[in-house]
Amino acid sequence: MNKILIFVITLFLFSCNSSEPAYSKLSENGVILAFGDSLTYGTGAAPENSYPAQLSKLSGHTVINAGIPGEISQDGLGRLPRLLDKHNPELLILIHGANDILRKMPLEVAQSNLEAMVALAQQRNIKVLLLGVPKFNILVLNSASFYKQVAEAYKVPVDLETLPSIISQSSLKSDMVHPNSDGYAVMAENIFKWLKKEGAL
Repeated sequence: MNKILIFVITLFLFSCNSSEPAYSKLSENGVILAFGDSLTYGTGAAPENSYPAQLSKLSGHTVINAGIPGEISQDGLGRLPRLLDKHNPELLILIHGANDILRKMPLEVAQSNLEAMVALAQQRNIKVLLLGVPKFNILVLNSASFYKQVAEAYKVPVDLETLPSIISQSSLKSDMVHPNSDGYAVMAENIFKWLKKEGAL
């Protein structure tokens, strides 16, 4: 009886600790849409060193850079549908809301806009990976809390660590808020690892 009980407990613990990949693998020609603001565009580095360009080399997939510097989430929400229809991506990498944070706009509005963006993708059966943008304070950098809330509500993978880690290291930054070429390389590598972990690559 004790052996059976131990086996059952072990099986239960194993099932709790093993996480199933969130997504099936992208097709060979599957397009990835990198959508966002200057962090996606690659401000602070040459175009070929933006994270979408570097991710394309790592993944072997076409990664479309759809970043517009200075864009707020409301404008991003207005822009996203036609890009989804035009490029028909299999995966959306969403990094938005930084300018809402920097301009001290209501974060509940940014959250609502990101939720709508994720919903637009999911309605088209497009996979989503969300990255959190840090909310700046004096002591420590952490992703704004609404990114985790959006991910939990829509059951999408979220990376809350990459951007805060990069922005906290001067060697990886071109200015106070943008990565340099090395920082974008770290972004691309971490996103690549996330996509492999979640089964998309």
